[in-house]
Amino acid sequence: MKLLLVITGLGMGGAENVVVNLADALVERGHLVKIAYLTGEALVLPSNSNIEVVSIGMKGAKDFFKAYIRLRALVNSFKPDVVHSHMIHGNLLSRLVRLTVKVPKLICTAHSNNEGGKLRMLAYRLTDQLANISTNVSEEAVKAFVKAGAAKAGRMISVVNGIDTNCFISNPKLRNEKRRELDGFDQKIILAVGRLDVAKDYPNLLNTIALLKKQRQDFKVFIAGDGPLKQELLALSVSLQIECCVEFLGICHDIPALMAASDVFVLSSAWEGFGLVVAEAMSCERVVVATDCGGVADVVGDNGFLVEPRNSNVLLKAINEALDLSTDERVELGALARQRIIVKFSLVANTNAFLKLYSD
Repeated sequence: MKLLLVITGLGMGGAENVVVNLADALVERGHLVKIAYLTGEALVLPSNSNIEVVSIGMKGAKDFFKAYIRLRALVNSFKPDVVHSHMIHGNLLSRLVRLTVKVPKLICTAHSNNEGGKLRMLAYRLTDQLANISTNVSEEAVKAFVKAGAAKAGRMISVVNGIDTNCFISNPKLRNEKRRELDGFDQKIILAVGRLDVAKDYPNLLNTIALLKKQRQDFKVFIAGDGPLKQELLALSVSLQIECCVEFLGICHDIPALMAASDVFVLSSAWEGFGLVVAEAMSCERVVVATDCGGVADVVGDNGFLVEPRNSNVLLKAINEALDLSTDERVELGALARQRIIVKFSLVANTNAFLKLYSD
C-alpha cells in the first residue's frame, strides 16, 4: 500500500515518535510511506532513509490556505491508498483536503483526551463524517471525545500506542556510562521526560521535589524536554531553592540511555492521552511513579505507583516509596513492567491494528 502520514509537527514529543516509529514499521513490512508535517522544524525523523519527509510550511493561521493547497498537491501527486493523519491540525486539514481531492481512506488519530477547547471540539464534530474512522490512544481518551461531542459513539475507537521494545531496553553498560556523564553514581536519579507545557504539570513535580529535599538529599532530578514554560519553570526552581538538585536537560536525543541511567521515572501530568513515556520507561525496566490521568492507569497496571493528579503530597509519598525500594524489589518490579509492555503495548501490535484499519 501507499501510505501518507500527516502530522501537525515533528518536534520532540510522544505523538511525533509514535508516527515515525509507525512509518519505519510499515516500510519494514513492504509498504511505501511518506510523512507530511504542517509546521515547525523536523526534530524527530524516521530511521529509514527511504521515507520521504515533506514540510507543508505552515507558520500560522494566515498560511492555512497555502498549507491546504500544498497538502492537496501532495495527495494528488502521491495518490496514497490511505491517508493517516495525527493531532488536531493534521486531522482537520486532512479532512478538509478530502473535500476537493480523492482520498480512498482517511484515518484520523488524536493523541490525548484533551486537544483543546470548545471550538476545536466543534471543528472535530463538524468534520467527523469526512474521516472513515477516528482513533485515540486510550479508552479514556475516546470517552472524553465522545462526552465533549467531538465524535459520536462508534466513530472513534481506541488503538493504543506501540513501543519499540528493542530500543527501550535495560542496558547496564549504557546505564553506567550515562550515570557517569550525569555525575550521578552516588545519587538516586529521578527522571522526567516531556514537553514543558501545561499538560505535563511540572510545577506539581517541582513543588514535590521541594518537599522531598526537606526529607532527604540522596537524589538528583533530571528533566528532559523543552517548551513554552521553560523560563517559568526555571524561575520556579530557583524560588523553591531546588536548583541544586534539579537539572533541565533541554531537548535530548538519547532518551533510552537516560531511562536506563535513572532509578525512578516520574510523570506528573495533569492530563494525558496514553502516557507514551511511561510505557518507554517501563520497557527499560524502570520503577514508574505516575499521575492517574487519561490512559496512564492502563499502561502502568499493578507494575508501578499511581497517584491522583495535581497533588504534590501524594506524589511525594509515592516517590519516597519508590526511592526506598531495595535493589531486588526494584529489579523485580522493573521486569514485570517490561513484560507488561511487551504483551500489551508493542510496536508490532500497534502496527497490526492500524494495518487492519487500513485494509478493512
